[in-house]
Amino acid sequence: MRRGVALAAGIAGIVVALSGVSAAQATKPHPGLAACPASVADKATCYTGQDPNGAYYAIAVPKQWNGSLVVHAHGGPDLGEGSDPERSIGDLDRWSVMVDEGYAWAGSSYRRGGYGTRMAAADTENLRRLFVDEFGKPKRTYVHGQSWGGNVAAKVVEVYGKKHGPYDGALLTSGVLAGGSRGYDYRVDLRVIYQYYCKNLPRPSEPQYPLWQGLRPTSTLTTAGLRARLQECTGYASAPQERTPLQQRNLDDILAVTHIPERTLESHLRFSVFTFRDIVHNRLGDRNPFNNEGVRYAGSHDDKALNAGVERFSADPDAQRDLSYDSDLTGRVSIPVLTMHAIDDPTAFVEHEAAYRASLEGAHREKNLVQTFTRESEHSELSDSEYANSVAALAAWVRTGKKPTPHSVASSCATFDRAYGTGCFYDYGFRPLPYAYRVRPRPGGLSWPAMTASQEKSWSRIDGVGITP
Repeated sequence: MRRGVALAAGIAGIVVALSGVSAAQATKPHPGLAACPASVADKATCYTGQDPNGAYYAIAVPKQWNGSLVVHAHGGPDLGEGSDPERSIGDLDRWSVMVDEGYAWAGSSYRRGGYGTRMAAADTENLRRLFVDEFGKPKRTYVHGQSWGGNVAAKVVEVYGKKHGPYDGALLTSGVLAGGSRGYDYRVDLRVIYQYYCKNLPRPSEPQYPLWQGLRPTSTLTTAGLRARLQECTGYASAPQERTPLQQRNLDDILAVTHIPERTLESHLRFSVFTFRDIVHNRLGDRNPFNNEGVRYAGSHDDKALNAGVERFSADPDAQRDLSYDSDLTGRVSIPVLTMHAIDDPTAFVEHEAAYRASLEGAHREKNLVQTFTRESEHSELSDSEYANSVAALAAWVRTGKKPTPHSVASSCATFDRAYGTGCFYDYGFRPLPYAYRVRPRPGGLSWPAMTASQEKSWSRIDGVGITP
């Protein structure tokens, strides 16, 4: 391991003295020793730091290191203005199973909050390079992405994961794998359907704004305020017998039309308000990347009135292009990718996996993909036995070149469950329906990938394309 930090600092001081350059120019920030989360405190040595772009990170090196590295891409996105130093520490605690299995672990908090898939992918790759500089090149390197981090990690695979490149394989769990230009259409639908029934976001007495903004830029609405308005309209936080008839009907209609589970309604609405505002106002210069023209909504007590009264809008083509370039996936995958997704995921619907497979099939790269599904009902915290099993199955695929099957992955889980005891819930015969069965497609939204490799190459030549880091 290359841990001569004190020596490096001394040499840097000599360079400064001889050359007259500043210390900031002569040295790079090194990771410092840090207290490990309790879950890995007796198993690893932990480090934290901040990279040159301002992204905080955490690293854990097991005392019995197997020589391989897992680089983690976290979900979200968080909406804080700067990088959150606590995020990477929390992620290390949450994904301590990787350290338990002998892998070094490195996770970035990203250089800022807010949306930016390519930015987050670059910060993930920067951390991998920093790890190599500090600890030497790992025997093998895997990228793991969870939720929106699945989109980030999938972008890492396409941008940095070339054959014989720095990454040997990828594990994508509960991933938002339909990308940004289509992956949030059900939240676009929620935003307009909610307002049709509730009429309190904005209220008639408040300044009006187009709903594709999510929330007007100067609004001071808080998450608590949003919950209060959702409760006012639907009584979602009350027992059914405590709701008024109108609240119950509003709730029934919203859930029936959007197919969003009741238990995650508030979190989806929060995304369609606050994260949409971040995407539109902070990242796209108040241009609209969303569209719901031509979508026919169904399932309410009066579909005719709903479709006649719901707000409609079309996307600005340049804004849609920029969101697509930032977050959509071409399917051009050159390394082994293993995914795991709960069939009843209430946040990133399992049909995201169908979109991802279709994208790889469209790029003729499906040979590099194995997808697994579990009979679980959570988004973020699946069984530790399954996470340990998944990374082991991926590592065996990389090491031997023998591609696993959903059945073989399911069969090997019992070995890990003897250690973790959290259960194995694989359904190796499950296949998700196409994305369009869950989310109403927009014009042109049935073919995958959403962004072809040739489009990506062409768009990359446009000055300022995408989302600024």
